[in-house]
Amino acid sequence: MVFEGSSAAISHTGKVRSNNQDSGYSGANLFAVADGMGGHAGGDVASSIAIQRLEPLDQSFPDVDEAQASLQAAVTTAAGDLIRAAKERPELAGLGTTVSAIIMVDDHAVIGHIGDSRIYLYRDDELTQITADHTFVQRLVDSGRITPEEARYHPRRSVLMRVLSDMDHDPELDMFVMPTLPGDRWLLCSDGLSGVVDEPHILRAMRLGLPPGRTADNLLKQALDGGAPDNVTVVLVEVGGVHPISSGTATIVGAASTPSGVLIPAVRPARTNWLHPVRQAANEPSHFEPAADYLEELIEEDRRRAKRRRIGWISALLVVLLALTGAGILAYNWTQTRYFIGADDDSVVIFQGVQQSIGPISLSTEIDDTGILLADLPPYQRASVERTINARSLADAMAIVDRLRAGSEAVTGETPAPTPPPTQTPTPIPAPTEGTDGGGAG
Repeated sequence: MVFEGSSAAISHTGKVRSNNQDSGYSGANLFAVADGMGGHAGGDVASSIAIQRLEPLDQSFPDVDEAQASLQAAVTTAAGDLIRAAKERPELAGLGTTVSAIIMVDDHAVIGHIGDSRIYLYRDDELTQITADHTFVQRLVDSGRITPEEARYHPRRSVLMRVLSDMDHDPELDMFVMPTLPGDRWLLCSDGLSGVVDEPHILRAMRLGLPPGRTADNLLKQALDGGAPDNVTVVLVEVGGVHPISSGTATIVGAASTPSGVLIPAVRPARTNWLHPVRQAANEPSHFEPAADYLEELIEEDRRRAKRRRIGWISALLVVLLALTGAGILAYNWTQTRYFIGADDDSVVIFQGVQQSIGPISLSTEIDDTGILLADLPPYQRASVERTINARSLADAMAIVDRLRAGSEAVTGETPAPTPPPTQTPTPIPAPTEGTDGGGAG
């Protein structure tokens, strides 16, 4: 049965790459994205070969089992083509490509995937990543060594663990079948989109409910606005829905859309800017399949990086703690140069410090109970003492106490003895022992 729905495909070189090594396909039943690698000449050849081998699968299959077998056979044949191409043209050695493909069979999606291109499903207002990246950093995420957010900026995020290449006659695809529902939207994209536009922004574009073509344009614009350091390819498939298919003609985009044997001159590379190091890095080969010893080296490098990161965080924390401690000591010493008059139970007291507290720690100390009762003060002075009265120095505090004492005398009619300024208690001198006195009874 022919798939009923609508779809769109779009591919762009991006703002940094000098040629497009991505390829995309959107047909009646087949939808695919291939992200090529292998330098300036190899990537576009690899992705084109993959799409050419997949194209005959754009047909109606009787069941999902036959579709799966055909998809696996087509990818295996494409791997053989890559091996032959590398032998016939030594300059293509090391070429390879990712492949993410969907074959619609009745109300099921037959999915094949290898590499780090992605397939997302938008259903019930939620976006779900269906495929798993076959990358080194994804292994680190799966093992809990780094977070998904750290993986987005990891320096080795483009190192592939599995890829369709000229090194493997029998590539290992992730193959599975999922049911589809009317209104589902399937997004196939190269990492030129997923590496720049995060899932919340992709979800926001899906929620607009625009036709597949306009949604694909929206996503491409977001990637370009984000710098687009890599080629960007988007294939969007809507199951049923309100946007009926406008044409049964398949759409091929990217490198695979160039007729065989036609050379397309590379565009002038964009000038790099020291303010955008990620763009300069994008001119390097972004994908390759490492050998086992290289992976061990990467794992050790990641351990060293994690150790340096921990040491850096600990050092920064110690510096902050020392700075806070020093600031705290200086602040406390400053508070001890302040004085204020306040109340303690029923009398007037001179305090050293400030009125504030830090949690259970008080920043003031009682240094003198003046003996002046709050009840003996005029109402306005009593209220001032209860609110506390700041003093510039100890002498100023004593002068304030003298004025309060005068107010107390005016209320009570008595003249209490003045309180001497607070001083340190002298150390008592021991009495002389007998026999040391110069005089005595004779």
